[in-house]
Amino acid sequence: MENITKQLEGALAATRDINQVDSDKKQLVLQDLADALLKNVEAILLENEKDVQLVDINDPKRDRLILNEDRIQALAKSVLDVAQLPDPSGQLLSKRILENGLLLEKKAVPLGVVAVIYESRPNVTIDVAALCLRSGNVCLLRGGTDAFHTNSVLIEIIQQVLLKNQLNPNIVQLLPTDRKFVQELLTATKYVDIIIPRGSQSLIDFVRAHAKVPVIETGAGVCHTYVEQSATIDKAIAIVANAKISRPSVCNALDTVLLDEQIADSFLHGIIIPFQKAQVEIFADEKSYVILEQLKYPYLQKADDADFGREFLDLKCSIKVLDGLDNALRHIATYSSRHSECIVSNDAEKLERFMNAVDAAAVYANASTRFTDGGEFGLGAEIGISTQKLHARGPFALEKLVTEKWYVTGNGQIR
Repeated sequence: MENITKQLEGALAATRDINQVDSDKKQLVLQDLADALLKNVEAILLENEKDVQLVDINDPKRDRLILNEDRIQALAKSVLDVAQLPDPSGQLLSKRILENGLLLEKKAVPLGVVAVIYESRPNVTIDVAALCLRSGNVCLLRGGTDAFHTNSVLIEIIQQVLLKNQLNPNIVQLLPTDRKFVQELLTATKYVDIIIPRGSQSLIDFVRAHAKVPVIETGAGVCHTYVEQSATIDKAIAIVANAKISRPSVCNALDTVLLDEQIADSFLHGIIIPFQKAQVEIFADEKSYVILEQLKYPYLQKADDADFGREFLDLKCSIKVLDGLDNALRHIATYSSRHSECIVSNDAEKLERFMNAVDAAAVYANASTRFTDGGEFGLGAEIGISTQKLHARGPFALEKLVTEKWYVTGNGQIR
């Protein structure tokens, strides 16, 4: 293959086909897709195992790649959840009649051709396809080589469902993984309406630097939890442990714990119990290192500057002890990726200050950052967590896969 032009042309042509599909039909297609996933569990697992075997067992990204029966059932449920959400396309946003008699209507319409470049996680293939189908968009999916076999079988299942419903299979396409085609995609302004990179910061930076097609970033997550001096220690330990341990390879997992110096000793005495059980490696600043060394914490390293502002995606985190809310806010402003940030506190004034001052897509008071997720927010699924401020911020889900279009109806008016 010399280029992906035919796939791009097919995607553009498919927008005319999907624009003619009504909401009920789109729901039916998604219901069929959920059924097809459950009926093909064995085939999906077989292909997924081919990908998983090529990844080092100690690689933290391995967890992102793995599908099992429970995860496939969760994917099918997510597809059904998306099907039950209102179709955002075709919604009447405003309507008025001008003095000259012109009828102005503003409606929500699909974005068109949505391209997503992503790494490792084959669940993205299903999530994006479901969201785009429900909202009337065509999608071009460029997954990584590490998930090639899994993505291929998932796309085959999706296209079989489309054909079963007499729909154009080009509505959902998988692009080749060869990097030589990425530049063609990034500059395909004639065919592609928007590109969404989902993955490492290096991937996002590359797409942003080279794309001529408009880009919506779903940013890397460098997430902090600040334990303020009035916090209930047991509650803080539970929140921090969940945010770090429950699934460390995802973008809403905790990376840095900020501790008020007044409670640092008591918090660290408590957090080492769940952290040691999970074998969490701690990169500690000078003050926390002294305490943890006295406690004989076995997985301990001295932190350097690079350990702050670092997305670990693993059972690792950094810890910094500081004096007061202002210093915590200053640290977060310096190192945050503006994804998800948390404060644990019983001081209402400080909670409010933190929530208003922190610049992030999601801010938390006394709850784990692990909730930043389209499904958890009741959005069905997500393409990613947007950390930018234009068009979409936070979980980039169904409601944001549309733009606006003006419908102007007259009776011979001229200007």
